[in-house]
Amino acid sequence: MTILGKAFHISFDLVLVSACLAGIKRNTGLTPKVDVIGDPHVKGYVSKYLNVGESCYDYTVATLGSSNYFVRK
Repeated sequence: MTILGKAFHISFDLVLVSACLAGIKRNTGLTPKVDVIGDPHVKGYVSKYLNVGESCYDYTVATLGSSNYFVRK
């Protein structure tokens, strides 16, 4: 596997984990404790990472909500 393929695979996996954390946040209210991170730069990157998951989760829910294959109960 090439370097570019590995980078894409790892990036996709990271987005899936972030979207999973966003789903957990929306359904249960549990969120990762970002305040315990001491470095403000790392805290900023972690917040951006979690926001990517929120955006992907919102997009997925909106797309599936307008699909004919899914119905809300």
